[in-house]
Amino acid sequence: MPGAKIQPGVYRNITGNTALALGCVAASVCMERPLVMGAYPITPATEILHELAKHRNFGVKTFQAEDEIAAAAAAVGASFAGMLGLTVTSGPGLLLKQETINLAFVAELPLVIVDVQRAGPSTGLPTKEEQADLLCALYGRNSDSVLPILAPATPGECFSVMLEAFRIAVDYMTPVIVLSDSYLANSAEPWLIPDVDTLPRHPVQLRTEVEGFMPYLRNAETLARPWAVPGTPGLEHRIGGLEKQDGRGNVSYVPENHQRMTDLRREKIARIAAGIAPVTPYGADTGKLLVVGWGSTHGAITSAVDEARAAGHDVASVHLRHLNPFAPNLGEVLRRFEHVLVAELNMGQLSRLLRAEFLLPVESLNKVQGQPFKIADVRAGIERILGVA
Repeated sequence: MPGAKIQPGVYRNITGNTALALGCVAASVCMERPLVMGAYPITPATEILHELAKHRNFGVKTFQAEDEIAAAAAAVGASFAGMLGLTVTSGPGLLLKQETINLAFVAELPLVIVDVQRAGPSTGLPTKEEQADLLCALYGRNSDSVLPILAPATPGECFSVMLEAFRIAVDYMTPVIVLSDSYLANSAEPWLIPDVDTLPRHPVQLRTEVEGFMPYLRNAETLARPWAVPGTPGLEHRIGGLEKQDGRGNVSYVPENHQRMTDLRREKIARIAAGIAPVTPYGADTGKLLVVGWGSTHGAITSAVDEARAAGHDVASVHLRHLNPFAPNLGEVLRRFEHVLVAELNMGQLSRLLRAEFLLPVESLNKVQGQPFKIADVRAGIERILGVA
């Protein structure tokens, strides 16, 4: 067998959970803000708390709360105080955090929530694999509360996705959900240690100027409100979960104001798409079949597509890292292929979203056995769609 083609450099072994933790530390350094993590131990996310607790020398503060709700509330409080708020959990904990996440959403505070998914429902199979929290992450809160959702595809990508998550959270003043899973969390791979000087620096700009200040006066490009922390003279303002008056932030029950604020919050999330790189199909730009995946299914899908193409089948793949909003060109890419097959470890959640968004007859390849896809699973799905005997 020929040796693997890898980029020259210094490598280390890394798991997804370790990469997530190191990505959080890097985000704190690159954004020049202290990181505060509120967490409650839960399989398979607990190792992120353990790893972050080792990095107090970078100003990281870890807080093990008495429950999931308190953990999320501590992270929101840290964000209100001008720090990078982070909370990490798995599926059952994500449900418990949802009301607090919605508080950050309506108050428009930056917050990053990591959900290391596991098999459910309820306690389910805590040590087994599943990626069935997508619809919960997107629609699991009351009212019209739509958040950006990111999903790394490999253990190493867990590092870079955290840099992206904190950038979006701060630039758009919104909570961001990152969907990892137990397979990524515990899988390991050789990871090229990045040159820290090349990491994107993104210092946080807190509001300090008093003249012209209004707590919900928006950036014309991003629609983000200013980040004004408590104790800044002249920038006192109301905060909380009640609806805000446009601009001034006072409590408002005016019907037209609620409509406008709902529209603004929704449009703010939609504008994130402008900064998402276009998706590029792997294998071919057009053809009979496109296999779409997200999260830890990347390896099985890519290998299955390689095998199928080597056997002469007309198939390509796309792996999504941004699940809300989608990349701006995703619909155009999907329409280049006669068939679209979504392979995911749930009963068809991304499939439903793609059908609704693009009105395409997307087909599903689903597995909920607490185990990841095998290459043969995806290969069988490809051959089924293509009618290969």
